[in-house]
Amino acid sequence: MNIKDMQVGQTARVTGYVGVDRSYRHKLLRMGLIKRAEFKLLRRAPMGDPVEIELRGFNLTLRKAEADVLEVEIVE
Repeated sequence: MNIKDMQVGQTARVTGYVGVDRSYRHKLLRMGLIKRAEFKLLRRAPMGDPVEIELRGFNLTLRKAEADVLEVEIVE
């Protein structure tokens, strides 16, 4: 599942990364998007780009290309 499949207000956990090179993956890791990190989808722009998530007490805005490489699972 990707962030684009989530509804605003849902909480998810990062499970992996798809189709991303090593340097880009390190960029995501530096932003705190490590495996098993939980976040909440706060809002999405009308055209789906960008999205804003709450991660570890701060808000992070991701472009569609950045969000699409994250594999997530919904936390209930």
